[in-house]
Amino acid sequence: MKTLNFYFKDCVKNGYVIGAYNFNNLETLKGICLGCKKTSSPAIVALSEGAFSYLGENFIKNTFESAKKEYKIPLFLHLDHGKSFEMCKKAVDLGFDSVMIDASALPFEENVKLTKKVVAYAHKKGVLVEAELGVLSGVEDNVSAQADHFTNPQKAKEFVEKTGCDTLAVSIGTSHGAYKYKGEQKIHFDVLKKIEAEIPNTPLVLHGASSVPQEYVETINKFGGSIKGANGTNESTLKKLATKHHIYKINTDTDIRLCYMAALRKFLCEQPEVFDPRVPNGKIIEEISKLVEHKNKKVFMCENKK
Repeated sequence: MKTLNFYFKDCVKNGYVIGAYNFNNLETLKGICLGCKKTSSPAIVALSEGAFSYLGENFIKNTFESAKKEYKIPLFLHLDHGKSFEMCKKAVDLGFDSVMIDASALPFEENVKLTKKVVAYAHKKGVLVEAELGVLSGVEDNVSAQADHFTNPQKAKEFVEKTGCDTLAVSIGTSHGAYKYKGEQKIHFDVLKKIEAEIPNTPLVLHGASSVPQEYVETINKFGGSIKGANGTNESTLKKLATKHHIYKINTDTDIRLCYMAALRKFLCEQPEVFDPRVPNGKIIEEISKLVEHKNKKVFMCENKK
């Protein structure tokens, strides 16, 4: 089976990205895997620190290994937004394929120091390391910031050289959560091009890039929810980022959550007589698989890249 290292180069060379889909429970993981199986696509399944705590170590390890055997697709386990060396070490020791150390809120030299420490430990175990330079605004899980601080291209070069990180998450105008833009979305392609020129051999990662499909928002609100003014990044913009730039991985978390809750709310309201949780859970898995199938085919362009 192809390694994550293989996809680093192949994504940029052939104009596609790997979807990095966050999961929080069995249903989201099954939906992601089913969608990727339908499109013969590789996938990175990611866990935030919050999801890690919620699921527990044994469940994560055993469920992930079972999913690999069940779906027979290139599947890679990733720690998303690890905030400490201890958290990253725990994921490395558990057998994760890659970990993200997010020290982006720290001063530059402290970010370098912590990232370098994680890299040294992870590389001994053959685990890849994603780092972040620059800060994305928004709120998602345990990640929160009030304003964007775009990645400095020259600092990005210095950072990669000093830390030895394998991939770099950059800030170019995307935002965490379901409320990404107060006005018109603004992705700074000029900043991205400068970063690519400075570190042409470093695969880049885009966080805060959910498209926030309005059909999910409308369904949630129709069936008792209250999500007002939610918006995301246009899929046409994401496709351009996926196919024309040095980005190998685009994260999707919010869209999965919205899909989950839209399917659940709709089912419970339309079929209140059902009390077997397997029935709505099956519908949730189906809807998430459709979302992932669409992303892989139409946005990330990774269909048949298995």
